[in-house]
This record gives sequence, C-alpha cells and structure tokens, in this order.
Amino acid sequence: MPNSQPTLILVHEPEKACFDRLVADGYPTERATEISSYLAQSTDLAPEFGQLAGACEKRGLAFTAVELDDAPTVLMKADPARTLVWTLTDGVAYFRGGASPALARLNGLKTLGTDDSLFALCQDKFRSGAVLSALGLPVPAAGLARNGAWLVEPPASPAGWFVKPNRLGAKIGIWPDSRITELGHALELSRRVFAHYRDDVVVQPYVAGRNARASFLGLKPEAGVEALGVAFVDSGGDFQTMADSMALYGDTGQAARNAGTYAEPELEPVAASQPAADRAIRAVAQKLIAGLGLRDVFSIDLRVEANDTIHLIEFEVCPGLPCFDFRDYCSRQWGMSLADAMAESAANRLRS
Repeated sequence: MPNSQPTLILVHEPEKACFDRLVADGYPTERATEISSYLAQSTDLAPEFGQLAGACEKRGLAFTAVELDDAPTVLMKADPARTLVWTLTDGVAYFRGGASPALARLNGLKTLGTDDSLFALCQDKFRSGAVLSALGLPVPAAGLARNGAWLVEPPASPAGWFVKPNRLGAKIGIWPDSRITELGHALELSRRVFAHYRDDVVVQPYVAGRNARASFLGLKPEAGVEALGVAFVDSGGDFQTMADSMALYGDTGQAARNAGTYAEPELEPVAASQPAADRAIRAVAQKLIAGLGLRDVFSIDLRVEANDTIHLIEFEVCPGLPCFDFRDYCSRQWGMSLADAMAESAANRLRS
C-alpha cells in the first residue's frame, strides 16, 4: 500500500558507485579514488540517515534515502502531491547527481533546491564564470586550456594566475604548484590535468585575500540573505589542494579522525572583523538569488581582501551538508542539528 504520509526523498550518488563506473571507463584506481572523493558527503551523511528519519517523523514526514541508480524507478512511482525530492550530490560530468532534479521535474515532483539547469551550470566553471560576469558580479576573468593548448587565453596578471580543473572541483588547485607566475606553467598543468582527469583547466588572475564561504538553508520559507552564514575558512594555506580536500571528508577523513590527526579549518564570522565585506557578500548573494534563481540551499565561495574587496569564486547548489562548516551554520543560524534543520526545511517546503 502506498505511503499516505508526506515523504522526503533524499537522492544521492555513493562514492563506490562512481568509483566503479570510473574504473570501468578506464581511469586508474588512484584517479578514480580522487574523483569519487568529491561524493564524500554521501559517505558522511549515510550513518545519520536514521537520525534524519527520526527528525522527519517528529514533523509528520516519512524519509527515504535513494541511491541515484535507483532514482528513476522510485521517482516514477512517487506521489506528486505528497513527495519532496532533495538532491544531495550534483554533477553532469564525472558525477551524475544533476539528473535527479530533472527526473523529479519529469515526474511532476516538488524539489528542494534550485532548478536543474543550475546543476549543470555550476559544474562548468568557465561557462558559469561567463554568466556570473554578465550579471555584473565580481568574478575573476578566465582563460581556458585543454591538454597544453589555449582555447581562450587568460588576461594579463601582474600577480600571476591560479589554475584549476574546469569541471572537477571548484576552487581547489589539485597540486601545490597551482598558483603560477608563467603561463607556460599553466599549459603544463593543463596537460597534467588532462592526463589525470580528462578535464580542461580554468586559468584566472590570482586574487589575494582570505577564503570565505557563505552558506544558506531556507529553513523558513521567508528566509532571505539575512539568514546567510558568512565565515572565513582558515585551513592554514592559501588554497586547498586535492590532498587537503580528501583529508577532511569520507573514508579518508574518518581514518584521520580515528588516528587523531583530523584537523578542521577554523571558522570566523566575516562580520566580526570586516563588516563591509559581509554586507558586500550578502549583496552578491541577493543578485544570485534574483538573477540566477538560487534558492532553498546553496553556498558561495569567495576571496576577501583586507580592504573589503570581494571576489566571487563559485556557487554550489549541493553544498556539503555534513561538512563541518554547514553543520556549524545550522547550529549558529538555526540552533539545530543538521538532521533537524534538514527535516524542518523539508516540512516547511511541503507545507508551502
């Protein structure tokens, strides 16, 4: 008999499913491990599905966690009047989570999060940057290189450049030498990225400053940019590498916890030391909401200079919910655990 309760369906792509697919496609094990590590939020949240189910039950909701490969069948059978789909993991290249909101729309189901077109846009940093620039947002200009050849040459930059994959990761540089002073080095990095990951590289003028993240969860339907959590994220380095990222999440992060070597970056509210920058970041978020259609749950990564100049690096429509920073945001902004904040957001969305 069909469930008569309103139901939250959380669709996620597990790391192992991605790993197996990449290996079958010819990626070496080490590369497949690195790439699939971006889906670590599925690994990290899975042990809390029971807590999430309990939090939903308190609010009159049923909860179902669905692996992406099972989503077409599950969503096809779901009741549009009683179902809300929340997509945990995104992707249109190495990962496939961007299919989930499209499947929900195909089956007439409500979704929590932005529309499916933005799931594709945010995964392609060069195209995303072009759109953000057209909206008048402070995003660094960019060049694009593929396997040692320029597709678009980057602008001049006395401070040097920063090189990152176009579709794999948003802000990390993969290797410690990703900040460069010679464009020939950028082409060498593009060859390395292409050989390892089959991806292009974005080459942007290097921008100084501190790393900041703005997190948003529309727990209440009327929540706006005042509910944004804006914090400096200090990991002790100028930028994050692949190794830094893997050390925080998934099985690698859990192993570090078990060994007592796990260390989270420090979070500091931007408003505490740079209130003007905090206001500027909220204004950028408002433009993204109005001009791009961000809603419900998202994050923004930025660089903030000492003079309050801000640089928009990327936006994410599937922020790492079980990550340390989003948990901190839920606690500070909403006074709730992650499970309760997710359940409350879903319940309010289904009522609206």
